[in-house]
Amino acid sequence: MGSTAHHGGEDVGRRDLIKRSAALGLVAAPAMGLLSACASGGGGGSNSDEGNTKGKASKDNPFGAKSGSKLDVVVFKGGYGDDYAKAWEADFGKKLGITSTHTGTQEITGKLQPRFNAGNPPDIVDDSGAQQIKIDVLYKNGSLLDLSEVLDAPSVDDPSKKVRDTLIPGTLDPGIQEGKVVALNYIYTVWGLWYSGKLFQQKGWQAPKTWDDFLAICQDAKKQGIGGLAHQGKYPYYINVAIMDMIAKKGGIDAVKAIDNLDPKAFVGSDAAQAGVEAIYEVVEKGLLMPGTNGLTHTESQTRWNQYKAAFITCGSWLENEQLKQTPTDFDMKFLPMPLLPGSKMPFEAIRAGSGEPFIIPAKAANLPGAKEFMRRMLSKDWSTLFAKEANSLTILQDGVDPSVKLRPGTQSTVEASKAAGSNTFRFLYPDWYSEMDTAIQNASNELMAKRIQPKEWLKRCQAAVDKQAKDPASKKNRHA
Repeated sequence: MGSTAHHGGEDVGRRDLIKRSAALGLVAAPAMGLLSACASGGGGGSNSDEGNTKGKASKDNPFGAKSGSKLDVVVFKGGYGDDYAKAWEADFGKKLGITSTHTGTQEITGKLQPRFNAGNPPDIVDDSGAQQIKIDVLYKNGSLLDLSEVLDAPSVDDPSKKVRDTLIPGTLDPGIQEGKVVALNYIYTVWGLWYSGKLFQQKGWQAPKTWDDFLAICQDAKKQGIGGLAHQGKYPYYINVAIMDMIAKKGGIDAVKAIDNLDPKAFVGSDAAQAGVEAIYEVVEKGLLMPGTNGLTHTESQTRWNQYKAAFITCGSWLENEQLKQTPTDFDMKFLPMPLLPGSKMPFEAIRAGSGEPFIIPAKAANLPGAKEFMRRMLSKDWSTLFAKEANSLTILQDGVDPSVKLRPGTQSTVEASKAAGSNTFRFLYPDWYSEMDTAIQNASNELMAKRIQPKEWLKRCQAAVDKQAKDPASKKNRHA
């Protein structure tokens, strides 16, 4: 998700987010990336305005984006802000003579649902945050353009290559519905634990590689009046970063695929799922959560963590941007892969990584040629570098950030973690494919963290959500291979 309020929401799909850097010869992120009542929209984007927005196509302007036309851009204004989009729009206007109407907001559903319903959507949208309109819902209603035309167009930087061939492998996967890419998850993101280098140095703590070492630090922190683990309690998306990563690392990629592919033993009957949820519940049972964290929003919890009230917090790599104003200058933010349970199939260095922050082009956009050209330019080194400068984050473009861009400490630590992980990355696809199932799993985690249910009941509820989704014939069209 992009950031602030995001995520979470019940989903947060948002921030699924980010990092890719210059230096990084990042190895692929394997596979991998709200409301109903969306109006239907036809799949092709027939527009009464087509004549006013279609110009002459050329080698440098393959879609015939028309000078003098207007582009309606809506951006989720979360952890990444929206200055990057304003910089893109200024460059677009200068080079193509197309002016943009810019909206930066966290109220994506509130502002856009009525427009989709009325058949008058914007031209391009960063559909992220807690109030994201779910991609699977928009797709089912025929409201999204198939982005294959953009991905098969020549790259701005090297016209001998298609746009899709310039991206980090696996980063298109979260935007796929039934085999079509209908959302472009633009930001390269990693998810895991975070801590303060300064606090750890002061306390003599070493970044833990095993779950036992993690618990020992939490217990030492508790003795000193500091919370062990903070999480963004009002948005259980975040604690699922910890729970699901534990399951993935314990059971390996097969445990990830079992959940994505709606296996009858995805949760109940899975040793990895049981071990992962029991490990997180141990933190609850032993009183190692930061006091009050279950009742806090993402920013409230993160701000207390910035005030050294907890040793660890779970989040995606948008965290540093989201907390810029609240983070002390000497905090020394650091990223940490989830520590290992005994007998884990993945190494400690393995991380959840991939793309987040979905950009979409509505099928009924008034300026389709302009929207397609705008997205093509998003995947150029110029615009990728503009993004990194303004948002302190990496994009899905391979080597897309100029080496002169200096990243902040937390983001730099994710770059290093991505290099250390190499090909040991994983990504759950069920939140992108099945928003209702994702919400049910989040709700179960909310009950678990509040001690209203035990791990056995959590497994039962999650399996019930999987079994319900498996009854939908459309789910057969999605497969995590």
